[in-house]
Amino acid sequence: MRSTVVGRPSDAWRTARGVYYPGVTLGQSVAFSSDPLDELRVPDGTSAQERDLVTDGDVIVGARSTVEFGVRGHNVLAGEGTRFGGSIEASGDCRLDMWCDVADNVLVGENAYLGERVHIAGELKVAGDLDIGDDVEIEQGFEANGWIVIRNPMPTIVFLFVYLKHLLLIGEDDAAQRLLSQLTDGGEEAAPVGDPLVIPRNASVNDDAWRVSTPATIGDECRLHGNVRAQTIDAGERNNIFGSLRARGDVAVGEGTKIHGDVTTRDGSVSLGPDVRVLGDVSCTDLELGPGAEVDGTMRADGEITMQTTERDLE
Repeated sequence: MRSTVVGRPSDAWRTARGVYYPGVTLGQSVAFSSDPLDELRVPDGTSAQERDLVTDGDVIVGARSTVEFGVRGHNVLAGEGTRFGGSIEASGDCRLDMWCDVADNVLVGENAYLGERVHIAGELKVAGDLDIGDDVEIEQGFEANGWIVIRNPMPTIVFLFVYLKHLLLIGEDDAAQRLLSQLTDGGEEAAPVGDPLVIPRNASVNDDAWRVSTPATIGDECRLHGNVRAQTIDAGERNNIFGSLRARGDVAVGEGTKIHGDVTTRDGSVSLGPDVRVLGDVSCTDLELGPGAEVDGTMRADGEITMQTTERDLE
């Protein structure tokens, strides 16, 4: 069956709410030129388990990226040509753009959209509606409890930006802002979720390395496997990273984080917060060590090395 219906706008907006504009809160103005996929963002509490990346919030993966893990999150959205090496479990919606490939099962708690020529090596189970494009291959079959529509629709994000552009062209700035408020507002029925896990375009994420050509931000209390390679790296507090950190620019590591590897930068400085432990070498231009920070290996700095101490009580 083939349909020319673009889709129900109410469904599209509800699905995208809080997803395509990470970090935006009610009352904020949204810059139309901003790119939500210009940075690797790992939210607080994310863990790389034996086979899966697990987070409480949404998972957003840019086009042509490779994620050798499976992923578990609230809403899961992947751009064109993304490849997953494991299963996908979404408690909310799942939207896979054209040419995506999933090496295992896809389990969806609400609605699912599959673009044309998506390949799923396992089984697809959807608790809500299923919107499926042309030439989709699901090797072990699928189940859906809601409506099933087989077609080649316009992707939701494209539909939203076309509609927003039209509103701006005809001078309806207030209407465009109200639409963005609906997208970014939690709404009456929306359950609060954490910040999204964002993997930028053309990234490679596996148990050996997280490779991106953008800045990388890691939240607090994360447990990650693999070396992190990025333009700059900002790691939060109390993380456990089983790998090294390497950047072209600055590297900052928050209090109580443990790095099971080296911390190196080509042209930037390294800042290690209080009680950070690096089980390898540190190489940089300038090095700042917080109180209680430890480096088990060699420290190499072309510039200054600053060692902070705790404040002493006055006698």
